[in-house]
Amino acid sequence: MGHEVVFYECDVPYYASHRDFDSTDFCRLVLYSDWDDVQARAYDDAAESDVVIHASYCSNGADIINEIFEVAAGLRVFYDLDTPITLEKLSSGKCDYLRADQIPAFDLYLSWCGGKTLDQLEQRWSARKALPLYGCVDPDVHARVDVPEPFRCLMSYMGTYAADRHQKFEELFLKPVRRRPEDIFVLAGSLYPDTSWPSNLRRYPHVSPHDHPALYSGSRLTLNLTRETMAQCGFCPSGRLFEAAACGTPIISDWFTGLDQFFTPDEEIFIARNTNDVVRAFDISDAELARIATRACERTLAEHTGEHRAKQLVSYLEDAISGRSKAVAEVA
Repeated sequence: MGHEVVFYECDVPYYASHRDFDSTDFCRLVLYSDWDDVQARAYDDAAESDVVIHASYCSNGADIINEIFEVAAGLRVFYDLDTPITLEKLSSGKCDYLRADQIPAFDLYLSWCGGKTLDQLEQRWSARKALPLYGCVDPDVHARVDVPEPFRCLMSYMGTYAADRHQKFEELFLKPVRRRPEDIFVLAGSLYPDTSWPSNLRRYPHVSPHDHPALYSGSRLTLNLTRETMAQCGFCPSGRLFEAAACGTPIISDWFTGLDQFFTPDEEIFIARNTNDVVRAFDISDAELARIATRACERTLAEHTGEHRAKQLVSYLEDAISGRSKAVAEVA
């Protein structure tokens, strides 16, 4: 869209070993191990930028925010990829990438979650303006592909272990796996406790983003599970939902408030509240599954691509810059 972007990312060990890329033509990517090594460059970039966006989970982010605020004259934005978790951390005083007193200083607070979370940000935490910027998909990357045999399965689930969704993982994934011992299932994700897994379950601690389309394309169905903290807030679609839909894979998901704003239940997505709901989906005809998957894919490509989110972000920023200029003019 013609904008210049510089992206600073702390090169933490986990991401370093699973990095998608270390250079790109759509932005200047700066990977750093120690903030002090890039601080001067970051100051210069921030001072020259129209917009500076700070993100959640940035190592020592709260300190960096204070530093950048001193030199950045442009729009100040915070983008939270896990807003309910952030607010929980702020309430307990255990958030190292954002402080409560910093929130009112941002011109915009963008959130991966919408709904009542946005009201809470403005009313309790004094955010000037809270707006949703949901996940998205790149249709050039996520599309139907030929499938290697290891990814062929009745149902897949991709997600890192999280204690607050383990009960749903047991109910909506492991129990259906055990009920269908003659079928193959795939679990892709890390940090799961050592346990005795069913013999019909294939496990992959890490599936690279480049292989996500193959995993989804090989799955007759795929499962989406939402962390409980996120589900309680609602309006929190995982990027995995859009990836799977773009690959033409029928999706079974747990329920959260606002899910029907993204996909219509029983027409574009299946909702499961217990084991029986999941198992019933296994018996749906291939033709019906294809119809559901096609509708979800069409809606995703019409509403939830990276291009849509980029335009939305630019619109937010232009409105905020315009409002800021107007406020300055009125004071003058």
